[in-house]
Amino acid sequence: MLYWDYAAASPPYEEVVQTMEQIMKLHYANPSSLHRPGAEADRLITRSREVCAAALGVQPQEILFTSGATESNNLAVKGAALQYRSRGRHIVTTEIEHPSVYESCLQLKSLGWEVTFVAPGSTGVVDPEQVAAAVRRDTVLVSVMHVNNETGAVQPLREIGSRIKAANRRTLFHVDGVQGYGKLNTQIKEWQADLYSLSPHKVRGPRGVGILYVKEGVTLFPLLTGGSQEQGVRAGTENVAAVVASAKAIRMSGERREAFNLQILPLRNRLLEFVSGIPEFTVNSSRDGAPHIVHFSYPAVNGEVMARKLEELGMTVSTRSACSSRLAEPSRVLLSMGRNSAEALGGVRISLGDSHTEADVAALEQALLTAVQALNIVERGTR
Repeated sequence: MLYWDYAAASPPYEEVVQTMEQIMKLHYANPSSLHRPGAEADRLITRSREVCAAALGVQPQEILFTSGATESNNLAVKGAALQYRSRGRHIVTTEIEHPSVYESCLQLKSLGWEVTFVAPGSTGVVDPEQVAAAVRRDTVLVSVMHVNNETGAVQPLREIGSRIKAANRRTLFHVDGVQGYGKLNTQIKEWQADLYSLSPHKVRGPRGVGILYVKEGVTLFPLLTGGSQEQGVRAGTENVAAVVASAKAIRMSGERREAFNLQILPLRNRLLEFVSGIPEFTVNSSRDGAPHIVHFSYPAVNGEVMARKLEELGMTVSTRSACSSRLAEPSRVLLSMGRNSAEALGGVRISLGDSHTEADVAALEQALLTAVQALNIVERGTR
């Protein structure tokens, strides 16, 4: 079975697994404890914070550890909205955000905040001028993802950030960087981002840990209370082993980013060209998108049907974000890009990792042709 779902979860580096096992065995004390084992565990978290900060080009005190990117996004959006509600109750985001951002905004809307959802163009990229035009005097936060988790569309964050700050310097800018880190250059300072979310398990780290960069001087309303961990912003005993292993994965994936692109981009471009040549498919990824995602629609059938047929042929793919893949409804992202209902229901995502080879791509291409032929026969037979 060939695994083509790295955008949902990636296999951890062997060094990461070894690190996590070692820390679990040797450093199991609570980092908040005053005794020596607790102090040793706390030092490991401090060192991990330094490693993550160095990888992102920020300061250690600007790094918070959470339980995952979903919590990081929730804390960034709702924590900022609640903390700065005296400035206003308006938020700007896009129609293509991950559910952890999109639904956080909907939740705030139900509580009285006003939310402006900016639509993308047909390629899935939002116009910086449209984002800036939505910013008002009472806009507390703008949240825009770096790379779309379904189509791989890359957002022009430098232009968006500069226009946001020109429109309202007090408006905070949050970037969901989950699908971008380790694949594209991360430029938090150049983007003028105040908040940035990251998920280690997307870059061959462990699950159960998230990273949230919070620019010095920015305060967030805590969503979890009960302890003084993470500078009082996020209560809860830290997962020391997962934090240390995550720091290692973030460092390694950052160091290997250029090598990753050299290896994966040609494979992705070959696969994108191949998929574009299949007349039954509508391609939703563009050549200038993220280097690890190819997304297409097969309107003749539900995307889940295609995914299952490919799995029968030894290929594991997905239909959309893992957080939404079990929903039997059209993709919100594809609809916002102007795709019709059948195309939005027929989406399939292929995401590559550094284990893939030319031979793997050739096998996937053959499987795609076989699947289309089989499903076309079934489709004709049901008419």
